[in-house]
Parts: sequence; structure tokens; C-alpha cells
Amino acid sequence: MSNAEVTTGADPVKQFSVFIENRVGRLFDLVALLTAHQVHIMAMTTIDTTDTAIDRLVVDDPDRARELLAANNFAYTECDMLAVEFSDESQLKHILGALVAVEVNIHYAYSFVMRPEGKLAVAISSEDNDLAAQSLNSRGFKVLTQRDISR
Repeated sequence: MSNAEVTTGADPVKQFSVFIENRVGRLFDLVALLTAHQVHIMAMTTIDTTDTAIDRLVVDDPDRARELLAANNFAYTECDMLAVEFSDESQLKHILGALVAVEVNIHYAYSFVMRPEGKLAVAISSEDNDLAAQSLNSRGFKVLTQRDISR
């Protein structure tokens, strides 16, 4: 098993895509629910559509988030994400270069809200997480696991 398979296969970072009504206060309701139950949002992006917003979240406790979303009637889907840690913004070019080198397409990406020790991180949805992780690892980047972002 390659290093990339260990990194992404063993404990991949989970993303929740939560579908919420596009009205004042619904995003607040979602964030307040998670916060009240000590589920920390580590990365987030919101996409606005006409009737529904899609809020993509990476949290520190996916099991608890899953329970809360279901119990509170928030429709959601879940998928594995690639999360890459780096030390400064100039490395973003090298992260993207690692994916270009193996011809992995990026569907979308967004940054983490916080990381320990001032490190930066980006969440990436790609067409091949294992190949992307292998390329990143071979270039010295740390591909995070869910364990790495849990508190």
C-alpha cells in the first residue's frame, strides 16, 4: 500500500454538503446547532443558489455532526476530501502544480478556518484523491487525515 493510500484510505477527511433554505438566519441556525454541541467547523464555504444554499463543511467530529444534521432535518450529503497543510500562501502554487503534474482535475477548493500552530490548509475536491495525495506526499506536503483535524 502506498503512502497516499494510507493517508487518504485510512481516515479521510469528511465533507458535509448541507442543503439549507436560502433565507435569512438558516446558516446561523446550522452553525449555532453545531457550536452548541461542541462540533467545531474547521473549513467552510457557502454556495448561493436561487432557493437553496449549499454549505460545505469540514468538522472535527463527523459522527456527531451526522447525528445532529439528521436529527434536526438538515438535508446533506457526505464525501471524502483531500486536505493539504502548508506553511505559507506561496506554496499554493506548488500544491496545484503537484496536481497538474499527475493530471488530476480539481472540482473546487476552499481554505480552512483555523489550523494548529498557524499552519494553513486547503480542502480540495478532486477527481482522484489517492493519486493527488500520492503526488502531494512525494513533494513533501502533508495530506491531513480526519484524525489530524479532530480536537
